[in-house]
Amino acid sequence: MFIWNEADPSERFNAGDTTKLQWTTNLTTGRVLFSDMGRVLAAITADSGAGHDSIIGPNGPAQTQGRNGRDNLRCGAAKFGLSRRDLAPALSLFSPVGVDAQGVMRWRGNPPAGAMLELRAEMDLLLVLSNTPHALSPVQQATGPLAYTAWRAGAPGPDDLCRHFTAEAARGFANNDRYFAQ
Repeated sequence: MFIWNEADPSERFNAGDTTKLQWTTNLTTGRVLFSDMGRVLAAITADSGAGHDSIIGPNGPAQTQGRNGRDNLRCGAAKFGLSRRDLAPALSLFSPVGVDAQGVMRWRGNPPAGAMLELRAEMDLLLVLSNTPHALSPVQQATGPLAYTAWRAGAPGPDDLCRHFTAEAARGFANNDRYFAQ
């Protein structure tokens, strides 16, 4: 998955800042997805705990015989008039990756059937999804079905978990508030 600020697609998801600013690679309920401008693009409001990888990224042409995540993200970006240079490291949803005792990233097994993730867009976004295997998945063939639902949610309240889960997230939301106040 990759996302951009619809009003200014030069502002895009930043996997490095998302993990560094929140001191974790465990992106789950309460965590946010930061842009390269320090704003919050989306918040994770619910998650079944299937694991989401922000480090390795999608599979590439050398790993699969058919469609691959990198090319799919490029094609999706092109539909918005964006190019390869508008992409950065992506977020691989439902990709349980962990670090072993030797410090090597390993696939931890397939996510359970029915795994879910609920994202709340914190601004108007451009979003590209690619339903392809993760680069570390031992099975590099067609993945199972993917379903998504989009709806207009109400504004989050003052006690919203994502706005206060970490001090870094609170600063990101404050940056959003300043951005939208202009």
